[in-house]
Amino acid sequence: MLAKLMAVVRTEFRADVYVPAPNDPVFVSDQCIVTDCDRTAEALAQRLCCAHSQRFRKRGYSSMEEFLADPGPPTRGRRALAACVMTGCRHGRWDRNGLCRKHNGYWKRSGRPDLAVWEAPDLVPTGSASAECRLPFCDLWVDSPAKVFCPGHDDRWVRHGRPDLERFVTDCELVGTAHIDLRALAPQPRLEIQYALQCRYDARSRVAPPRMVTPAVRLVMTLGIASLLELSEQQWRVAAASRPNQSLIFLLDARYAIEALRDGIGWASEYDRDVWRLDRLPGIAGPGGRPCPRVRLRFDRIAHPQLRDLGKRWTRLRLTSGLSIGAARAGVDALIRFSDFLALVGVHSLADIDRPLLERYLAHALSQPGGNDVKRHRISALNVFFQAVRQHGWDDSLPGRATFYAGDTPPIRAQVDRRLAEFVMAQVESPANLGRWSDLSAKLVTLILTRCGLRVSSALSLAFDCVVHDGQGAPYLRYFNTKMKREAAVPIDEELEAGIGEQQRAVLQRWPDGTRLLFPRERSNVSGNVPLDPGTYRRKLNCWLQACDIRDEHGRPVHLTPHQWRHTFACRLINRDVPQEVVRVLFDHESHQMTSHYAKLTDQTVRRHWQEATKVNIKGERVSIDPDGPLAQAQWAKTRYGMATQTLPNGYCGLPLQKSCPHANACLTCPVFLTGPEFLPELHEQRHRTLTLIDVSKAKGHDRMIEMNHQVLANLDRMIGEVEKDQPEDTADAG
Repeated sequence: MLAKLMAVVRTEFRADVYVPAPNDPVFVSDQCIVTDCDRTAEALAQRLCCAHSQRFRKRGYSSMEEFLADPGPPTRGRRALAACVMTGCRHGRWDRNGLCRKHNGYWKRSGRPDLAVWEAPDLVPTGSASAECRLPFCDLWVDSPAKVFCPGHDDRWVRHGRPDLERFVTDCELVGTAHIDLRALAPQPRLEIQYALQCRYDARSRVAPPRMVTPAVRLVMTLGIASLLELSEQQWRVAAASRPNQSLIFLLDARYAIEALRDGIGWASEYDRDVWRLDRLPGIAGPGGRPCPRVRLRFDRIAHPQLRDLGKRWTRLRLTSGLSIGAARAGVDALIRFSDFLALVGVHSLADIDRPLLERYLAHALSQPGGNDVKRHRISALNVFFQAVRQHGWDDSLPGRATFYAGDTPPIRAQVDRRLAEFVMAQVESPANLGRWSDLSAKLVTLILTRCGLRVSSALSLAFDCVVHDGQGAPYLRYFNTKMKREAAVPIDEELEAGIGEQQRAVLQRWPDGTRLLFPRERSNVSGNVPLDPGTYRRKLNCWLQACDIRDEHGRPVHLTPHQWRHTFACRLINRDVPQEVVRVLFDHESHQMTSHYAKLTDQTVRRHWQEATKVNIKGERVSIDPDGPLAQAQWAKTRYGMATQTLPNGYCGLPLQKSCPHANACLTCPVFLTGPEFLPELHEQRHRTLTLIDVSKAKGHDRMIEMNHQVLANLDRMIGEVEKDQPEDTADAG
């Protein structure tokens, strides 16, 4: 382990006293803004060192500008010690009269004359450069060649117990500066802390200021351990209970990094473990494409040995084929439940798993706590596992009848309509309520969700340059569909484009070097490349809903999820007569069935279109449905059925459902035939064909054909005339 650490720790982190570079974003070593002050800023809001921050508070300055104009003398530890008042003497003052120790002795022996007229002896030493104080920032002389410090600093050295000279000089130089002192640690713990600092610097996610790391270093020194791996995570939590929480997090991160260095990463090191650490498996992404969190897959809870081994193989195949972490965890959970059942009934071999046993498991699974969806997913995941075992030949002892069939699982409940009422959406989209957002980035996320219908994971993972334009200059929002794992685009308006531009400027102000994300996480995100967590946005959304006091039609506070806006957006498009194919493209769905789960055409919308349209029967009489009449619902049901099942090329059938049509192929003479303005071109075309047919019949002397078509022509003339009354003049002329 020591050899591995020696090989990976870089030179810049090998120092026994690590001093971060000025303005380092990870170790937060901002320089104090007071001129000529080389201390580290502790009060980050004011960017002042600890000493100047205390001076600013105690003296009661009205503004920072006033303080910076006159910050006072240098702070303690950076102030030059006073020299002797005698001209040319650089010995330190010894007495209140301002004289050094030697001049003070001469002065007393001279009878304490007036210093203004006293002729003091010249005490300039030979080789003055070698007689200066050892500390770099002190230019006073030493009292004797045996000394290495001036009198003032020599007294300080004595008070500290006469430590090593080089260490004392280093300590004096580090007073008030950001540094991490590792000199008291043993060689291996020192290298481990250095490696942890290097990992923090490379990851550039969490910060590691010295005030957080120093308590952790002191704890390691107090415990006297030879390696951070000597204690488990739980033991570290107990040992660091009295330390700051950030120091504990640093120690746990350090232990985790060292353990990964020792064991390695990848499937070679993780597969044989009974608890998989998914963040150590390259290529496994977390929700929304974010870096994989420290998720564990616990196969140790699968008591059945064969089931555990096959479960590992099955889960590895699913993860490497792109399955989500959530689906993989659900599959492991299904195996855990089934393993518990096998232990309960005393089955120890896969060969004993047959159809009767699975029927017993169905009864057992349905009696366990949980909803229908949870139980159905457990059974279906177990069935997929059985199919994979047989398909890949992992274990031939599994019987072929070990399977579940359609109807074994609880039925899928009809999806509840999740769209929000327009009464609620009016409050959500109110400019006054939108103005209550204190976080402008969260406000922009809300606008994107309500106006574009994105999933919250897709919205929060938007790229920084997510706006593209087509050949006409129209803006589009380009995003990554986190569910389908592909890129897509949706048109946006100019207002949303301007809001995205403001967010981009705010991000660049916080991260001048730029980021790859439009919505970076606010904390623990030094590089700006960690996206905002959906849970963080949901907490902000709940606070905003509470602040706006948004309520439903019954006066109850509204509790909504961001995904409901996706359903609402789809339903709005459908009910505004946007074709379902267009909605499918906008939502980037694979099939219309998926779109239908979101976009539901309301019965009120269809009924409104029918009532507003002009309808005439075969006699040219207008047909209407009284919405308030006693038979309104029955009439509407009959009409809707006719529209859905008996729509004709040039109208609708209004025949009651219980009757059969006695006018086959003669709808234009049928008393229950209905038509409207949408069929006007077809009616004109049929009138033209009827006139042609009458002329042909007259030429051939077919009187019966002439009589029948005259009746059709009369009906067509009456219907066309009545329908055209409600059409604009230019439309009627065109017809």
